Amino acid sequence: MMKQCWRWFGPQDPITLSQLHQVGVEGIVTALHHIPPGAPWDEETIAARQSLLRNAGFEWDVVESLPVSETIKTQSAGINDHIDAYKASLRAIAACGIKTVCYNFMPVLDWTRTELRAPQSHGGVAMLFDLTDFAVFDLHILGRRGASESYPEEVHEAATARFGQMTDAQKQTLQRNVTAGLPGANDQWSVEEVRALLETYDGITAHRLRAHLIDFLAEVAPVAQDLGLRICCHPDDPPFSLLGLPRVMSNAADYAAVLDTVDLPANGATLCTGSLGVASDFDGPAFVRRHGSRIHFAHLRNTTRIAGSDPKMPSFFEAAHLEGDTDMIGTVRALIAEQIRRKSEGRNDWQIPMRPDHGQELLRDLGGHSTPGYPLIGRMRGLAELRGIMAASA
Repeated sequence: MMKQCWRWFGPQDPITLSQLHQVGVEGIVTALHHIPPGAPWDEETIAARQSLLRNAGFEWDVVESLPVSETIKTQSAGINDHIDAYKASLRAIAACGIKTVCYNFMPVLDWTRTELRAPQSHGGVAMLFDLTDFAVFDLHILGRRGASESYPEEVHEAATARFGQMTDAQKQTLQRNVTAGLPGANDQWSVEEVRALLETYDGITAHRLRAHLIDFLAEVAPVAQDLGLRICCHPDDPPFSLLGLPRVMSNAADYAAVLDTVDLPANGATLCTGSLGVASDFDGPAFVRRHGSRIHFAHLRNTTRIAGSDPKMPSFFEAAHLEGDTDMIGTVRALIAEQIRRKSEGRNDWQIPMRPDHGQELLRDLGGHSTPGYPLIGRMRGLAELRGIMAASA
């Protein structure tokens, strides 16, 4: 079995640690969300969070995430201080005995959705990305320079028509949804702040951003290797360009380019089946076969592409874990096979930590009682289903 973990957002999370024992959770994925990107984590603060978890009967298995600052991504003034702070954080994490650190290299926005609670036919709700709604935000609310070039003519026309029918309240809700990203991180961004952040990426192409990622890893991966840590990059979500920003971790080839260039065991991948699975050509089992030895962490979730949407930039919603476009059964079986292979080699990291990522709001989750995308019952259902696949694949 993979190690069954759960993302917990700290003491402010509406889901309590005591509830997670009833779910069958074996380990916790969390972070020090109150520390801003670019500032170092210290051992005392990490140990305090560990103590909180241990008193509740859990270990802190994965740091998600240790954020990479925009200064590092753009290689702006002050980058050396930010790199030093990142290394200091890795040293503090290692000193506290945590082994796995997840991060991402997405410019400006983290995961992006246009509706956080879209009604589903069964009565629950799920997060949704609608390209027309996103174009409404980009073209008419944000008013980004050059936005028209980012969309096919039919999407442009549909967005203009939809914007004309929206109330002020609907426009404000759309803006909040698009800029939500990680809980508590970006939900207060104004349109002016988003515009200013986008300007910092003027002239930064995908080729250049990948070079910045490789430069970052060339600095921090050797430190992680020496410390016995495993760092793993989360894929772009969704796996295509938004707001004219480059994306560099959207498919198996992107991972190959980065993992092969910084070829250290510590430098690895977070396999997120939902993010990568938005692309129609994603093959989960093939990804595991290709990059299995470097997969340090797995987010298991599913998405369903909406019929009739642009195949290059599809609209999609968060599906139940076994009901979307990703071959979840085949992917989990491939991950179990990878664990067996690692164990036969005597690797001490043979067991891959996983968590049921996102989830539909169901039953008592409904009514806005949980963090969008992270409900109790919806994720509990997902974990139960994934646990069944793992048990049958062992």
